[in-house]
Amino acid sequence: MAHPLGNPPSKIIAVHLNYPSRAKERGRVPAQPSYFLKPPSSLAGTKEAIVRPAGCELLGFEGEIALVIGSRAQRVAPEDGWSYVRWVTAANDAGVYDLRYADRGSNLRSKGADGFTPLGPRLLDAREVEPAGLRLSTWVNGELVQDDTTDTLLFPFGQLVADLSRLVTLEPGDVILTGTPAGASVVRPGDLVEVEVTCGELSTGRLRNPIADGDPLAPYGAMPRNDEAERESAYGSAYLPEPLLDPLLADGLRSVAVATLSAQLRARGLPHMSVDGIRPVGSDGGTMVGVAHTLRYLPLREDLFKRYGTGMNAQKRAIEEVRPGHVLVMDARRDATAGTLGDILALRALKRGAAGVVTDGAVRDAAAIADLGLPVYAAGAHPSVLGRRHVPWDTGVPIACGGALVQPGDLIVGDSDGVIVVPPDLVEELLVDCREQERQERFITERVAAGESVEGLYPLGPAWQDAYQNWCKGETQ
Repeated sequence: MAHPLGNPPSKIIAVHLNYPSRAKERGRVPAQPSYFLKPPSSLAGTKEAIVRPAGCELLGFEGEIALVIGSRAQRVAPEDGWSYVRWVTAANDAGVYDLRYADRGSNLRSKGADGFTPLGPRLLDAREVEPAGLRLSTWVNGELVQDDTTDTLLFPFGQLVADLSRLVTLEPGDVILTGTPAGASVVRPGDLVEVEVTCGELSTGRLRNPIADGDPLAPYGAMPRNDEAERESAYGSAYLPEPLLDPLLADGLRSVAVATLSAQLRARGLPHMSVDGIRPVGSDGGTMVGVAHTLRYLPLREDLFKRYGTGMNAQKRAIEEVRPGHVLVMDARRDATAGTLGDILALRALKRGAAGVVTDGAVRDAAAIADLGLPVYAAGAHPSVLGRRHVPWDTGVPIACGGALVQPGDLIVGDSDGVIVVPPDLVEELLVDCREQERQERFITERVAAGESVEGLYPLGPAWQDAYQNWCKGETQ
């Protein structure tokens, strides 16, 4: 069935974020609306299949309300914007996250494919509906997954029309996709997505689109790829990643001291695994166990700062890439004369599920960070912001932090003594030997408290082996 517009529009304009529920999901609230274009060739109607190209995993659906412009709009005022809308209908702003990297921002290949903008099935007369009184509902395989209303939009419909018309002439038939609420996620071949817009008794009917398998993409362009960050973005609130670290191993690392881990790593020929020159921010950093996610700062170069230090720079990307269980480890070249983290980004890391933050530079807002309950280790405190000593450069690369080489995926353990880097392939044998070392040290502590000399006792010598074995039997009873 063809889409209900008849003639194709001159343009389709989509809004990135507009529903508070979606903004909360994404972790940011824009001050102004932002947009991207979809080609008219992406239009489809109800019952037409949305085709996922072979090799793509992350086909996302986004139920939306589509506005169809009725008369030419150029530099109109916000209070007049709604009067230029002729029709309202349901839409599905589909896209494959596997191709977002190729046109990030423009979304051309990820959201512009043929059939990726189904509309319909019926048009509602804009003169008969209240723009703040619409309800958008989306179902996947009969289960309601999106349900929101337009009374709390970040940017009301009239404002969108006015904002766009300041610079872009809106022609009759043009379509504005007005954003999606929380609940947008990933669908697979065989699924059925349905979207409906209602206003009281009025309804667009359900826009129904099955998901189908497609052919592989020809290899003379960007090919599908994805990672955990794209999966999380695609799945939204439905994303349930596997734990970064086996919970039993995490509990095991929490049960032993950093000092013990350090001794056992030295015994294995790894004496340089501690992150030197840092201390907990606040009176106690708490026990910290997690998987390293890295951020590298380079020395400030003023001519490059605007390119690398502003906007969604590597520092902010590193925070948004954090998964539950990550420890964000920052390489600031042991320069504590400038801040590398403030309280807002620390709070965002906490909300993202970070297990902690480690920097061999300074933090600002140290008192506020100490109150968050997030373990943070730093070389000091400093009131500066970015642009004094550092430029955030890249994430997810091997770094040096406090003299230790840290690779993404290394295990990071911290307590009141400091922070240690643990190679993941050694953790199980380390735990066995750490527990034995700490058991010996409990025995030695008891004997020293009883007045014994440390000679031959610490470290545990042959003369004390029988006494120690008898003590162990009593400890296990």
